[in-house]
Formats: sequence, structure tokens, C-alpha cells
Amino acid sequence: MKNQLYIIAILLLFTACKPTSAIVTSKDEALKKGIYSQPVASKTTVAKVKKTQRENTSKQVALAPSPKKISRINDENESDIFIETGDSNYLVDQLINTASDNLGVGYRGGGTTKAGFDCSGLMYSTFKKFDITLPRSSYQMAEIGTPVDLENAKKGDLIFFINRGQKRINHVGMIVEVNGDDVKFIHSSTQSGVIISSLKESYYDRTFKQVNRVIQ
Repeated sequence: MKNQLYIIAILLLFTACKPTSAIVTSKDEALKKGIYSQPVASKTTVAKVKKTQRENTSKQVALAPSPKKISRINDENESDIFIETGDSNYLVDQLINTASDNLGVGYRGGGTTKAGFDCSGLMYSTFKKFDITLPRSSYQMAEIGTPVDLENAKKGDLIFFINRGQKRINHVGMIVEVNGDDVKFIHSSTQSGVIISSLKESYYDRTFKQVNRVIQ
């Protein structure tokens, strides 16, 4: 009997340390759920985005952390650009669509391509397509932008976690939908690759750490 109880306890501990099943694992699922949809922008909006990129390629990234932190990040990413507030909604939709193009791609430590992504690699490559260079690791990403309360989170914000007994942030995703208290985010998980999950899943609920806004 003692052996059986021991085995049951081990199984419960093992399953408790794993995330629950993903909400969305493919672009088709995301389309059906209305999470992924190609943004429609006027020619004027597209032109404004391109004009902003051309005029600001030599400027520093406008991620709006504290003055000390922004100085350090800017020194590392001198080719980054400013993103105009008026175009932020369109930019956020494009970031979400770019990340969602990788749904179903497998996990790969250090990966930043469709051959496989790690969590920070997915965010890094997604933002880089729009000339925004984020730090390469999740805990460094957590030092930029403006921290916001979870109840004020919105699409495009980065969401961070501390899991597997770590003492510092070691996982990052991007919020793709906020519906009341249900926050969905795209990320690359070690078990399932690029997926969309919910903060209501017990694993992510208990490992959640913070939300940062990098697009104002």
C-alpha cells in the first residue's frame, strides 16, 4: 500500500509541474477563434509606417523604460527605430500576425527561425521584422518597456513567467487577446513549440510574473 501511495504522489507531482494543454496550436485554429486575422490598413496608414521606418532607422528604440535602463538598451541597439503612437494599433496587429505565422513550429533552444524557436527567440525575431531589436533573453526583455498591471494588459504587451524552480524570469510570450480576465498569449513552449495559451491555465496562472508594454 505504501508503495502504491508513493507512486501516486510522484505522478501527481510530475503532472502538476507541466502546463495544461494549449488553446491554439495552428494558424487554422487561430483563424477559427478569431485570434489571427490579417489587419486591414489604408494605404495612408501603411505609408505612415514605412515613412516612420525610413526616417528613424538611425534613432534609438522608444521602449520607454526608466532613463537608466533605456540608456543601456539604446547603447546595444543603435539601429532601432521610434514607433509613432498613431500607428501602434496597426503595428501590434502586424506583430501578432507575424508571430502567429509560426504557430505549430517546434521548440529549439537558441532558435530564431522556422527551424525552431525558443521563447525569447520568437519574440526577438517577431519584433526584429519591424526593425525593433529586443534583448535576446527573456529576463533581459523583462527589464525594458513599462510594467503594467495585469488588469490593464492589452494586445502586444509582453508577458513573463518564472517556472521550473528558477529564481528569475525565464519565459516570455506576447499577449494576443484580452477578454475580461482571460488573457491569451503566443509563445514557444518546450513541449509544444509555438502555441497560444491562456493565463487561466493553472500552470501559467501560478508561474505568471509580470506584463511589460513595449509599444506605447
